[in-house]
Amino acid sequence: MGGQGVGKGTFARMLCEKYDFNYIETGAILRNSAKTNPTINNIIKQGTLVPFETLIQIIANNISADKDAVLDGFPRTLEQAKWLINTYSKEFQIHVIFLSVPKDILIKRIQKRIREGGGRTDDASDAIINKRLQIFEQETLPTIKWLSTLSNIKFSEVSVPGDVQDNFAKILAVL
Repeated sequence: MGGQGVGKGTFARMLCEKYDFNYIETGAILRNSAKTNPTINNIIKQGTLVPFETLIQIIANNISADKDAVLDGFPRTLEQAKWLINTYSKEFQIHVIFLSVPKDILIKRIQKRIREGGGRTDDASDAIINKRLQIFEQETLPTIKWLSTLSNIKFSEVSVPGDVQDNFAKILAVL
C-alpha cells in the first residue's frame, strides 16, 4: 500500500518475479475494463475510486488458494480493508507493506512516469493527480493506520525515498 507514484507496481512486479506470486494489479485490470466499460472509464478519468462491489469482485475472482498473491492497489478504503480481513485473514496470512515517502517525492515520481512515456489516463493532469493524492490522504491513510493496529495480520512500514534496488532490499527485509 502507498500513495500514487510510491512504486507499488514496480515493487509488486519485482516481488512476483522473485517469488512467483500471483500479481493482482487492480489498476491495470480497471484500465483494461475501461476500454469497454464507459462507467469505469469515466471514474478513472475523474481520478475517483471505483465502487466497492466492482473491486471486491475483481479481487475475489483473482485470489487463488494455491498461490500467494500480491495485491497492488487494493485495499484503498476502510470498507475494502475490512472486507479483505474478514474474508481472507482466517484462510491466508495477510502482510500489509506500507510504502511511505513524502508527498513531493510522490509528485516527482508521477511526473517522471509521464515524462518517460508511462503516463496513464489517471496521470493526465495536475488537477487529477492532486485529487488522487487527496483521496489517498483522506481515504487510504486512515485505512493504513487501521490496518497497522490489527493483531491478526502482519504490518510493515517501509520508507522508500531512494534507489529502487535499495528500496527493494528494504522490502525483502520485512518479508
